[in-house]
Amino acid sequence: MKWSYKIGEWAGIRVNLHVTFLLLIGFLLISGLALGTDTPAVLGNIGFILALFGCVLLHEFGHALAARRYGISTKDITLLPIGGLARLERMPADPKQELVVALAGPLVNVVIAALLLPVVTLTDVSFVERLFSANLALVAFNLIPAFPMDGGRVLRAGLAMKMDYARATRTAATIGQGFAVLFGIVGFFTNPTLMFIAVFIWLGAAGEANAAQLKSSVSGVTAGRAMQTHFQVLSPLHSVRQVADLMLAGAPQDFPVIDRGRLAGLLLRNDVIRALAERGPEAYVAGIMRRDHPVIEANAALDEAALLLQTSGLRTLPVMMGGQLAGLLTLDRIAEFVMIQSAQDKADRSSGKPMEATY
Repeated sequence: MKWSYKIGEWAGIRVNLHVTFLLLIGFLLISGLALGTDTPAVLGNIGFILALFGCVLLHEFGHALAARRYGISTKDITLLPIGGLARLERMPADPKQELVVALAGPLVNVVIAALLLPVVTLTDVSFVERLFSANLALVAFNLIPAFPMDGGRVLRAGLAMKMDYARATRTAATIGQGFAVLFGIVGFFTNPTLMFIAVFIWLGAAGEANAAQLKSSVSGVTAGRAMQTHFQVLSPLHSVRQVADLMLAGAPQDFPVIDRGRLAGLLLRNDVIRALAERGPEAYVAGIMRRDHPVIEANAALDEAALLLQTSGLRTLPVMMGGQLAGLLTLDRIAEFVMIQSAQDKADRSSGKPMEATY
């Protein structure tokens, strides 16, 4: 995530801090002192926020470590002013596994609250009481049955045990958006913060529904069926100047590099721009192309290709057939394919024509 910087790595998972989190701390410090609050109280509030976000970090590690149990890695965890974000490679396909991963985060906060309970019961330390209450609030908020909260995923997992995944997601998203409307109405008359939460829930539900629809649309479709077959190829002996001219003429921004009839590498737009600045326009493609990029076979599932694009960080994925380059795939290309297929399927249903089988 942009504007995020690494602050550490635990259990093999990188932890990032978004710069806006530092702005939050700065705001609390400056506003507290400007209002005349004594320094110890201001520092105490900041200490509480840091402790609270420590609990949020543990919450996200709960998700990440539960996912690891099912062979799913976590790219990183980022702390933001609104909470934490664990970027899992994917969600489990098995609803029971998704249920475990979704509940793992809130369960961590339950454990933290349980550990703090004796201190709250036997002492009168306000800091601990606030942290105890905050963890219970985190559990309650995250278990609201609406995306993108954990409760939405719990609801989806429960529904997916009785119906197909796409329908379960649509149903859970609709329920979540119902909560969004409720929060929006209540927030309009009482607390504006609820209106912000309502927007957050509505957009999260819509995003999950669209992602599920995409996954359903490409189910059973191969990468070869959706790949782009007309594209510009380069030789390792092309110069950076020539590539830049092709880009300015409207050619795709990423190029496969072919040497002696075989795929030798992939040249990315950013690498071309960097080479122009650092090596000059006469540098050869051979010196800047990527040689260790992923590829996918034409008969592989299209959703597998989409996942590979998302996890690799690349914009373009070469599609191979019989050891030769057969085509290219991008996320934009996949989205375009899905839109065309959906339109064709809708037309076929309207005309009564049987839909073609995918392969």
